[in-house]
Amino acid sequence: MQGLAPARLLALIVPAALMAGALGSQYIGGLYPCEMCHWQRWPHYAAIALAALAFLLPGRGLRSFLVVFAGLAIITSGLIGVFHAGVEYRWWEGLTSCSVTSAAGSASQVLADIMATPLIRCDQPQWTLFGISLAGYNALISIPAGLWVLALLARKGRA
Repeated sequence: MQGLAPARLLALIVPAALMAGALGSQYIGGLYPCEMCHWQRWPHYAAIALAALAFLLPGRGLRSFLVVFAGLAIITSGLIGVFHAGVEYRWWEGLTSCSVTSAAGSASQVLADIMATPLIRCDQPQWTLFGISLAGYNALISIPAGLWVLALLARKGRA
């Protein structure tokens, strides 16, 4: 398996599956994301959009360009996952303050939104499996997958 076609498919499926898992754990499993969890999601959203465009737009060069950046976005999410996991395992210090975003509205509505939002710390994993947090799994999946996307594109005999 080599070339553009499998690379763009991988660049679409991997971040879509990881985001399905993240959103499912949030909305079905009740695991609220911290700020660094959101940081990991943005590159995946970008990779999904770039890979989808690589299926829709004409021109092999343009499609390859989009898939390269999708692969780099996947790797970026994994690297943020490494940083986040390091914070969770206390290998290094992370954010020194928590942040909560609120929708615009009256002062009382903003205060009510803040008070109703659960405080999720970035240095405490909400869920682990075999001692690895969700951030760690994101890193373990995203970095190799992004490198695989780039390797598929780099091979000769592209399809």
